[in-house]
Amino acid sequence: MAGTGTSPLNRAEHFIWLTARVLEQRRFAHHFLEGSADAVETALAAYLNEDGGYGHALEPDLRGPVSQPLHTAHALNVLDSIGRCGGPRAERICRFLTDVSTKEGALPALLPTQRGYPAAPFIPIVDDPPAELLVTGPVVGLLHRNAVWHAWLFRATDFCWSAVESLDRSHPYEIEAALAFLDGAPDRARAEAAADRLGRLVREQRLVVLDPERRADYPVAAGYAPGEQHFPYDYVRTPDSLARAWFTEEEVERSLDHLASEQQADGGWPVNWRQWAPGTALEGRPLVTLKALLTLRAHGRSID
Repeated sequence: MAGTGTSPLNRAEHFIWLTARVLEQRRFAHHFLEGSADAVETALAAYLNEDGGYGHALEPDLRGPVSQPLHTAHALNVLDSIGRCGGPRAERICRFLTDVSTKEGALPALLPTQRGYPAAPFIPIVDDPPAELLVTGPVVGLLHRNAVWHAWLFRATDFCWSAVESLDRSHPYEIEAALAFLDGAPDRARAEAAADRLGRLVREQRLVVLDPERRADYPVAAGYAPGEQHFPYDYVRTPDSLARAWFTEEEVERSLDHLASEQQADGGWPVNWRQWAPGTALEGRPLVTLKALLTLRAHGRSID
């Protein structure tokens, strides 16, 4: 029977079938049970709006039907994970990104159309939201990595270079976004130089827990929830990331040991960000669980 074994994967499978949305169930089946990519894309289509963007709480911390850049970035990640981030799909999404971009040609985190629908209190709704690396960086990096070419990318790429190369104080999620851009940026020499500088910044500003056994000794970024810290694996999701050069072999392996140990008795991994509504926490855990399993497998850890 599915999910009844004692391996990390078996335990996670039971958790996914018990708690996850259809989309995360289909994604799990695709990545670990030889399920079809078509089924993932069909599940994802339920979140698609007529304007070409995605909504309907695809990103659990934003509720309601309206399209938002964060939802659409999430959708791109799903399409990328099944090898379908290109062609008419990418063209449609890029048209939406063009329509919602700021005067800089980049993406805000949240459009004012969210007003009136529930949203996490740590994502402010403003009338004229600024462009943010936090959402633009991962989208641009992913599209470049998939060799997507669209007019929207030109100014958005310039925005990302300017934002990344001017960072002097930051926080972990912004570093993740910068790294996602650099891992996909076509100018590899420039990306490597920028990543090298970011790696030094991460260590100097202590934006990573290098020793999980001394977790309390590392600061939590302003505005983050207690315990909302990053570890080397949060930056090095795959061994070929530019962030791999930021850490020693021991530091990476120790963080992966910690990630593996975080699996809970019910088979899922915990969320560490601020939980503001029961439904968002429930929907967030399967996402975190999928990410943990994929990270461990990418680094050659046995999960079967």
